[in-house]
Amino acid sequence: MKGPGIMLVQFLGADPPFNRLATLAEWAASLGYKGLQIPTFRPEIFDLAQAAESQTYCDDVKGMLAAHGLEITELSTHRQGHVVVSHPAYDQTLADFGPPEARGNRAARQEWARQQLYLAAQAASRLGLCTHATFSGSLCWPYLYPYPPRPAGLVEEAFDELARVWRPILNAFDERGIDVCFEIHPGEDLFDGWTFDMLLDRLDGHPRCNILYDPSHMLLQQMDYLGFIDLYHERIKAVHVKDAEFHGDARGGAYGGFQDWGNRAGRFRSLGDGQVDFVGMFSRLAHHGYDGWAVLEWECFLKHPEDGAREGAAFIRDHLIRTTSHAFDDFMRPTTDRETNRQILGLD
Repeated sequence: MKGPGIMLVQFLGADPPFNRLATLAEWAASLGYKGLQIPTFRPEIFDLAQAAESQTYCDDVKGMLAAHGLEITELSTHRQGHVVVSHPAYDQTLADFGPPEARGNRAARQEWARQQLYLAAQAASRLGLCTHATFSGSLCWPYLYPYPPRPAGLVEEAFDELARVWRPILNAFDERGIDVCFEIHPGEDLFDGWTFDMLLDRLDGHPRCNILYDPSHMLLQQMDYLGFIDLYHERIKAVHVKDAEFHGDARGGAYGGFQDWGNRAGRFRSLGDGQVDFVGMFSRLAHHGYDGWAVLEWECFLKHPEDGAREGAAFIRDHLIRTTSHAFDDFMRPTTDRETNRQILGLD
């Protein structure tokens, strides 16, 4: 497993060092990070269109990062992926998720997002990446709770559309040998194991349909987030290391009661301040041979982001597991053969 990495999007800002990739890289390296997950919706940070077309641009970015001892963990199209497929209920709130010319035009915004994913496949290939981080989009999330009862076939129709849209995008990544990692995330149509399976089945087990694993979103759903690793380890190709806590009480639970983050039962926390069993998480991932990046995603409702970033680098580094090359009791194991084994068992 590689790390520590850091997802940059929550740290972007108007002031240095958070307004340019070069200064963000210097800042992250000074904290001990080895990898950056780079957002692609801010051209002044990373120009996705230029990266898709120019090997020189990609080489310059890689060279600048290497000078700070950094690599790119993944490019992120979370924002674009969120609008690849979206329900009309979000048209107003997603108005700024896309170019100005697509404002107020859902079809144009979705087409822009889909083209962005194709550009991301080209850019990731030029950068020599093997994984990509994104969201699935949200077409049937408004119908999560079945009251009034959902019309028969509504969810199936939504996932058929999800598969129709994503199949050619996944094929474009497949041509370049890159895994698409959907972050399993409430608010997206892929928010747990069942929903991932529904899409995967419709994609006929597409080899590039994979998972970005984040335990915080599963803890807040009260899922067995460690068991999830055992079930889906073959599809987990990217990891966000993010903490969370859940304290249900007499006034609120998983849905949050429309409260702000500080008053919700489920809240994101800085690493080590919440309830996620990271020893168990890193152990399961190591046991199953995960060899990708462990990337901090900071979204604590309480702690200052720069403190969370500083503490997060050491936290991830201290949890990385160098797996053993031999069993601890190998030195006691006798040399034997089938005949001796049969004698031991009393079969001869």
